[in-house]
Amino acid sequence: MKTLFSLLLMVCTTTAFGQINLEDSSAQVVTYWSLGEKQSYFISQQKIKLEGPDTTENVLVTYNVDLTVLDSTANSFLVEWQYRNFSSNASNEFFNKLTFLNEGLKIQVELDEVGIFQGVKNWQEVGSKMKKSFEILRKEFEKNEDIAILMNQFEAKFSSKEGIENAAIQDIQQFHTFHGGKYNLGEVLEFQVQTPNLYNIKKPFDSKLTLSLEEINTEENNYLIRSTQEVDSKQLTDVTFEYLKSLSKSMKGPKIKKEDLGELQNITNTASLIHDSGWVVYSVLTKTVEAPGNTVIEERTIEIQ
Repeated sequence: MKTLFSLLLMVCTTTAFGQINLEDSSAQVVTYWSLGEKQSYFISQQKIKLEGPDTTENVLVTYNVDLTVLDSTANSFLVEWQYRNFSSNASNEFFNKLTFLNEGLKIQVELDEVGIFQGVKNWQEVGSKMKKSFEILRKEFEKNEDIAILMNQFEAKFSSKEGIENAAIQDIQQFHTFHGGKYNLGEVLEFQVQTPNLYNIKKPFDSKLTLSLEEINTEENNYLIRSTQEVDSKQLTDVTFEYLKSLSKSMKGPKIKKEDLGELQNITNTASLIHDSGWVVYSVLTKTVEAPGNTVIEERTIEIQ
């Protein structure tokens, strides 16, 4: 997302003096947070798989997170995300145990003075904690070769700073999607950006991004911003095919043909209601991945408590 806001800052000036401007019908997302300030959020993640008109999977995971401003300077913030109270309706025992590994996890996020995500400060601590948890889980399912292969993939997400920031903290990335930008009511901004490739973090996807300020609510002192991001279809199809081919080989499954995969599409829509203070009030992200005859819909909501 740094690429996105490098572009935004070229076309608008972000300052720390008021965010809603009724004179030009604009709003800018700036963090006006104080040292020690806290907010709590309820987060839900739902994944639905469709084969034609039939729903083959519908998994819902919910949890709470407490945000605390640990440090605040003239040009930076350090905010801790502490995860708790996980719940899942999944019938898969391995998936549930994997989900509950995040219970009590603390992630310290570095932001600049306007709230643009800069990185995870305690990534080594996070990676170490998760590695120990993965080792316990691996022993529990050591007789299952397929799960062992999947464990390697999950461990890779936490093995480096880059992996954690691109693949393991998508709720945090969603929270800060619009921070640092200035938006005019009714104006549609379009950019070509690069977005994380979860199959190969060193080769991000080319994507088309549109952003727009939809509403300004002066009575509630908040505003609604939307974005749509579409991943390059050819790049997505090529990378997914190579991943599935490798996975099938590892699991000694049937040979996969590229023509059987078809052309993939990945479109992500995000809408965030943000208070003038820079705290997100409500945010919903919907990612739809489509292949011929198959659709996967992932939706994550973040709601202030």
